[in-house]
Amino acid sequence: MAALITARMLAKIYRMGEERVRALDGVDFDIDEGEFAAIVGPSGSGKSTLMNLIGGLDRASDGVLTIAGGTLAKMNDATLAAFRNKRIGFVFQSFNLLPRLSALENVELPMIYAGVPPAKRRKRAAELLAQVGLGERGRHRPTQLSGGQQQRVAIARALSCSPSLLLADEPTGALDTKTGTEILGLFKQLNRDGVTIVIVTHDPGVAANAQRVIEMRDGRIVADRRTETR
Repeated sequence: MAALITARMLAKIYRMGEERVRALDGVDFDIDEGEFAAIVGPSGSGKSTLMNLIGGLDRASDGVLTIAGGTLAKMNDATLAAFRNKRIGFVFQSFNLLPRLSALENVELPMIYAGVPPAKRRKRAAELLAQVGLGERGRHRPTQLSGGQQQRVAIARALSCSPSLLLADEPTGALDTKTGTEILGLFKQLNRDGVTIVIVTHDPGVAANAQRVIEMRDGRIVADRRTETR
């Protein structure tokens, strides 16, 4: 299977006054199309920095990062923003929904930026809400939805431009155990349907739902193992 993400000697250095902090220190890995991987580690391990680089939200100090055939370091800011919108879907712990918009309108947002015509994007948004079990909630605003429902809207939004990759940062962190389990079940179903998923988490129970667990410490990968999950 072809690699969707390739990282070679990936490094990120932050300057704090006179000090240089290596948040990532020569990271090498591949993630194949159709994989469900979890990146785990304690606070300060580099996992969030790595997610930001994979998502094109930050730029590496050194090394090469290629996603879906595109080398991120070669893209200017406008090209990177367009690539991110088309190729990468994001799901965050805090949902990041716009409170004044309905669920349907929140799902439409990335398609507006991508220039999708109104009728087509409304149809796509309605189909995605139905796919995540919220077909009857399209007119509801986020404040009228439970936490689990808001996260489902966020997942539908992340899928709106048919991305190559779905990135999730602590996607169950703000949810109760039962709702979190339901959201993880949705991720597993999406993965069975062919979506490549990378979850960043500090929770071993969440990571156990992935097929592969990449463990980080001090900016380096210290373990990379397959699980029995499918």
